Amino acid sequence: MAIIPRFSLSTTRRLAAGLTGYCVFLNLYAPQAILPLLSNEFGAGPADIAHIMTASTVAVALTAPFTGTIADVLGRKRVIVAAMLGIGLPTLMSALAPTLEVLMAWRFVQGLLLPPVFAVMIAYISEEMPPDEAASTTGVFISGSSLGGFTGRFLTGILADVWGWRPAFVVLTCMSFLAAIIVMLKLPRERQFVRSSGFLEAGRQMVRHLANPQLLATFAVGFGVLFNFMATFTYVSFHLAAAPFLLSASALGAIFATFLTGSIVTPWVGRGIEQFGRKNLVLGVIVIWCGGIALTLVPSLLAVIVGLAVAAGCGMLCQATSTGYVALTAQFGRSSAVGLYVTSFYVGGSFGAALGGVAWTLGRWPACAMMMMAMLAIMLATVAIGWSSSAPQTPRPVERD
Repeated sequence: MAIIPRFSLSTTRRLAAGLTGYCVFLNLYAPQAILPLLSNEFGAGPADIAHIMTASTVAVALTAPFTGTIADVLGRKRVIVAAMLGIGLPTLMSALAPTLEVLMAWRFVQGLLLPPVFAVMIAYISEEMPPDEAASTTGVFISGSSLGGFTGRFLTGILADVWGWRPAFVVLTCMSFLAAIIVMLKLPRERQFVRSSGFLEAGRQMVRHLANPQLLATFAVGFGVLFNFMATFTYVSFHLAAAPFLLSASALGAIFATFLTGSIVTPWVGRGIEQFGRKNLVLGVIVIWCGGIALTLVPSLLAVIVGLAVAAGCGMLCQATSTGYVALTAQFGRSSAVGLYVTSFYVGGSFGAALGGVAWTLGRWPACAMMMMAMLAIMLATVAIGWSSSAPQTPRPVERD
C-alpha cells in the first residue's frame, strides 16, 4: 500500500506548491518567537540579536538572482528538490551553535538555500499550469508560506518553554526533511520549461528585466512587503515581552497565530483580482495595512493581536499579487525575473530588521510603527505610479531567445 495517497495532477501540484512554501518559511522565521530568550542567553540587545534574522535575509538577497539563472539552465524540479533536501541541515547545526556568531553563520548558510525553493516554484507555477489554476496555486503556495511561518514561530515558542530552543530546532529539521521527501516524490517534472541557452544569456535577460519599469515597480513593492514584515514580527516580540504585556516564549509563539490570516485570505486572491484588478486590489490592501499597524499602538493586547492579524493578511495579499504580476510582465526568463523579485524582497527584509533596530533604540515600538507606515506610503505611491491598470490578467507565452 502506498505511503502517500494518489491525487489528480492539479491537486498534486497544489500539494507540492503548498509544501514548498511551508518548508521555506517554517525555518526562516522560527527564531522570531524566541528572540527575547536568545537575547538573554547570548547577552545581546534587541538590535544585535535581530541579526539572527538579518543573516538569513542577506543570504537570500545575495543568492536569489543566481538561483533564477541556474534554474533557467538546469530545470525547475531538480533545483527545488535539491534545495529542500538541504534546508534542514543548517537548522540542525543552529541547534548546536555554541555562540551567537556561529548561530548567525548557520542562519546565513540556510538563507543561501531558500531562493531555489521560493523563486523557482513561482516560475514553475506560471509555466506549468493554465491561468486559472496558476492563480489558485499561487494562493496555495502563499498560504503554505503563511502556515509554515506560523508553525515555525508557534512550535519553536512552545517547545522552547518545555525543552529549550535547541530541541525545538531539531524538530524543525525533521519536519523540513519530511516535506522535502514528499515534494521529491509528488512534484511532477516540468514540461513547459524553455531551457536558457546558457548563463550568459540568462545574465542578459536579467539586465533586460531591470530595464522594465513595471518590473522595477514590482520589485520595489516586494522590498516594502518584507521590510514591514521583518520590522513588525521581529520587534513586536520585544514589545510584547516587556511591560505591560510581559508575555512568555509560549505566549509569543501563540501570538504568531495572527500569521494564519494570510492562509485564510490568499486563496481568494484570484477572485479579488478578477473583481478589482491587481492594481486597485493592492492599493486598497496597503491602506488597510496602515490601519493594522496603527492598531498595534493601542495599549491593549487584543488591539495588538487584531492589528498584527490585519498586517499579516494584507502583507500576504500584497505578496501573492506581486509575485503573480512578475509572471505577467516578464516575457522571457521568468525564473530570473522572480529571482530578482526575491532579491528585492529579502533586501527589504534585511533593511527592515536593521532599521527596525535603529527605530527601536530611538523610540521603542511607536518609532517602529511610524517607520513601517512611512514605508507603506512609499509602496502606495509606487503602485499608483508604476503599475498598469490595463496589465494582462494571464501570463504571456514565454519568448524563446
